[in-house]
Amino acid sequence: MLNYLWAGMIIVGVIFAAFTGKMPEVTNAALDSSKEAVTLCITMMGVMALWVGIMEIAKAAGMMESAARRLGPFIRFLFPDLPKNHPAREHIAANIIANVLGLGWAATPAGLKAMEELGKLEEDRRKGRMPGPVRARGIASNEMCTFLILNISSLQLIPVNVIAYRSQYGSVNPAAIVGAGIAATAVSTVAAVVYCKMMNGKRRI
Repeated sequence: MLNYLWAGMIIVGVIFAAFTGKMPEVTNAALDSSKEAVTLCITMMGVMALWVGIMEIAKAAGMMESAARRLGPFIRFLFPDLPKNHPAREHIAANIIANVLGLGWAATPAGLKAMEELGKLEEDRRKGRMPGPVRARGIASNEMCTFLILNISSLQLIPVNVIAYRSQYGSVNPAAIVGAGIAATAVSTVAAVVYCKMMNGKRRI
C-alpha cells in the first residue's frame, strides 16, 4: 500500500511540475535529497554499529542475562502464560532494554528472535507439548500481540536515533528532545500495557 502511495505522490508531483514549468526544481530537489539520504544513512549506520556492538558485548559479558532476571517480574506481569525458562524471555528482555535506551535498530534483531520463539511456543501448544491457551493457526497469540504493541509503544529514556537525526540536520541542541521523548513514550507505554491487559482478559473469556 505504501508503495502505491509514494508512487502516486511522485507521479502527481512530476505532472504538476511539468504543467507549472518547475521541472528543473524537481530535478534539483531529487538529486539533493538523494545525496542527503545517503549521508544520513552513513551517519545512522555508524550509530547503529556502535550500539549493536555494545549490546553484543553486554550479552557476551552476561549482562543481558542479569537484566533479563531483573525484568522477570515485569515480563511475568505482561506475559503470564509464558513458561518460566522459555528462550523468548531473554530476547524480550533484550528488546525492551534496547528500546528503553532508544536503540530502535539494535532492538530489531532481538525482537525478531523473540517473535520466532513465540511462534515456536504457539506451535508446541497446538501439539500439546506446552501448556497455555491455543489459538487457531494463523491467529497471533496473546504473547505475540502484547510484545508487538509493547515494542511499538517503546518507552525511551535516551532517544539516540532522534538525537542523531537532529544532529545531522544542524540542531543547536540535539538532546533537547529527551524530556519530551520520555514523557511521550511513557504515556504510550502505559496505554499499551493497559490495553494489552484488557484485551488479553477478553480473549480468555
